[in-house]
Amino acid sequence: MPIVVRLDVELARRKMSVGEFAERVGLTPANVAVLKNGRAKAVRFSTLEAMCRVLGCQPGDLLEWVDDDAPSDGDTPSDDEPAA
Repeated sequence: MPIVVRLDVELARRKMSVGEFAERVGLTPANVAVLKNGRAKAVRFSTLEAMCRVLGCQPGDLLEWVDDDAPSDGDTPSDDEPAA
């Protein structure tokens, strides 16, 4: 999935537990786990706003776009290998 949720990083920076975060945002711990594990298909703006308010961050701190088409480190030819 090209959008990565970096919630675990922000929680770790603040030393905040999933349970405390869930309570303060108004989510169930199960729904926080869905977000953390990248299984969420959508996030309401009101939920994103609450998450940012609780963590004191910007939406870009929680969401990152990753290009699925970009070659990974193992896919790029080295200087010794000819490009296909």
